[in-house]
Amino acid sequence: MGKVAMGATVVCAAAVCAAAALVVRHRMKSSGKWARALAILKEFEEKCGTPSSKLKQVVDAMTVEMHAGLASEGGSKLKMIISYVDNLPTGDEKGLFYALDLGGTNFRVLRVLLGGKESHVVKQEFEEVSIPPHLMTGFSDALFDYIASALAKFVATESDSLHVSPGRQRELGFTFSFPVRQTSISSGTLIKWTKGFSIDDTVGQDVVGELTKAMERIGLDMRVAALVNDTIGTLAGGRYNNPDVVAAVILGTGTNAAYVERAHAVPKWHGLLPKSGDMVINMEWGNFRSSHLPLTEYDQTLDAESLNPGEQIFEKMISGMYLGEIVRRVLCKMAEEAAIFGDTVPPKLKIPFILRYQIPP
Repeated sequence: MGKVAMGATVVCAAAVCAAAALVVRHRMKSSGKWARALAILKEFEEKCGTPSSKLKQVVDAMTVEMHAGLASEGGSKLKMIISYVDNLPTGDEKGLFYALDLGGTNFRVLRVLLGGKESHVVKQEFEEVSIPPHLMTGFSDALFDYIASALAKFVATESDSLHVSPGRQRELGFTFSFPVRQTSISSGTLIKWTKGFSIDDTVGQDVVGELTKAMERIGLDMRVAALVNDTIGTLAGGRYNNPDVVAAVILGTGTNAAYVERAHAVPKWHGLLPKSGDMVINMEWGNFRSSHLPLTEYDQTLDAESLNPGEQIFEKMISGMYLGEIVRRVLCKMAEEAAIFGDTVPPKLKIPFILRYQIPP
């Protein structure tokens, strides 16, 4: 997993410097403050520097945290959550299944017909739904009622070719991309929100229970069969198509990694060793922090002004939710000290998170 960290750490410097350089070049060719603008950009680039020696230090620091997190609960910045997933897909799976993916400012609902090794994915349909900002900082019932309602509307659009057998209850895989303390394959309590969510009454609650109650309130007959992190879902999807896949990394709104560990190498696992001998570990590496990470003044002020200061430092440095904000802060300094937009700073540029990073399709 250390090698993956090397590539991830480079993202911030590459994306932000490229964007800032393009703006400066376009706006400042004829400006007398060109030298100051370049100095700001060069200083930022140097502080974001990730030579191989620094990357090695980051990798070593993360490896130490991984071992500590596997040894005991709360022993590391990396939670190294036991997922209770000890078997991954083989490609033989058949039938109609539903999925709900909640992991950022949007969530997806999906139904898929699996046809086994011969056909794999026969057909799939999905819908993406935006979450109103007020629900991200409101109350648990309001958020889960909104999700359940969207799911019910999606279920109502089932066609004859994508319909569960009579008498069979619909089964749902729930991908919940926030730190959860898993208690079984289909239950887990929320440890904390990340990625701009802050709903106090959900913390410490079973998120499957919250969703189940919301579905019951609107009469949706569906059972949550599995609770997984999006990284574990990505790992399962990779294994479905390739039996050699052993790790997955998310670089989207947030960032995380999961991998297949030997069960006997997880000291904090106190149950019987699974027959497979394996256990999928959800690292929650977005919370990684080390003195070796190239934190800049922009990273530090962003963190200090965030909903969760001091937490998710690695995520704030490299994930999509924060890259645009880092660019905005660099541009603000250039506007204030080098007048790259003229005598005044554009009012919109002073609005936090006005710049959004879009992942190319």
